[in-house]
Amino acid sequence: MIQDMPSGEALHQIRLFRRQYLQLLDTHNLTWPSPETLRSSQAQEWIYENLFQTDNVAHFLPPERYRLRILKLLMSKTENSIVDPEEDEISDNLMSTLAELMFSPMPDDATAAQQRNWVTYTPLGPDAPIAGKEPELKLLENRAVISGAGTTGLRTWEAALHLSAYLLSSPELMASVKGKKVIELGAGTGLLSILCASHLGAAHVTATDGDEGVVQALQENAAFNDVKDVMDIGVLWWGRALKGSWMFEKDSSFSCDLVLGADVTYDKAVIPALVSTMRDMFEAWPHVQIIISATIRNADTFAAFEYACTHNEFKMYEVDYPLIPMEQQASLFHSTMVPIKIFSITAPETQRDPYAV
Repeated sequence: MIQDMPSGEALHQIRLFRRQYLQLLDTHNLTWPSPETLRSSQAQEWIYENLFQTDNVAHFLPPERYRLRILKLLMSKTENSIVDPEEDEISDNLMSTLAELMFSPMPDDATAAQQRNWVTYTPLGPDAPIAGKEPELKLLENRAVISGAGTTGLRTWEAALHLSAYLLSSPELMASVKGKKVIELGAGTGLLSILCASHLGAAHVTATDGDEGVVQALQENAAFNDVKDVMDIGVLWWGRALKGSWMFEKDSSFSCDLVLGADVTYDKAVIPALVSTMRDMFEAWPHVQIIISATIRNADTFAAFEYACTHNEFKMYEVDYPLIPMEQQASLFHSTMVPIKIFSITAPETQRDPYAV
């Protein structure tokens, strides 16, 4: 156990590296600590204790295949950083961990692709701590693009991360979610819903998805993050009567202030049903605000969504929140290779600040 902890720039580098590692970023997207930091025995021991020591964090560590890949590269970079072999040493703990991982049995590629693994997100706002424990949100995800259940809802996608970063981007936005009743459409893993329930202080969150398997996994994530007391979770099929849904069966006076949706405009075939549900929401709650975060993978598909909103006379405004290149992101890391846009949508008769949550 070391007595002195890294500080200053070295601590900043290894904390950033840890956030990326726990979010399972690909190796080419990792921001590796500098050679000066890697040479530091304090930094090496901090990395061991906070990224690889199984006694402390085994239950939430990345899968062994990922840990091995990262540790191999880390040790190679650390060895290359050595200036004076008599003075600069490599951590025995890291060396032992590498040896253990190299001789550990690993699942084959097909099995690994179907497994759910812990992914840890760090929801940092403007008042993020410089030192000490950082806020974390842990989700079990299947990082395969299409899961064995035939759905993309068991992993967190870029639009949800971008919208989460937006909601955390200013004290005003963070405070504006506090005390609100929130519904999420197409919640998937539940990142946005759990963020609102845990870190943003929403009064109540209703997380919905159209896939029963996804909803079951979302319930597990909500329970683990200790937010089930302020969350309801269930299946919601777009296009069906909102007033006949389980939300109103449970509480006839059910109400909502804010609706969130990330990557819900991915398929032109679902847009009529989605817009129908949005119309039902405006009829039920005329002053509700809907915020949609959309990855524009197909311009025609998103144009169909915009046309449907215009046809229904929704008030639709693009939020001014530009993408930040991944290499400049401090947390909630996501690719910006494909455009992501955020829209604030209100009912036709509603007049208010389009950027207010």
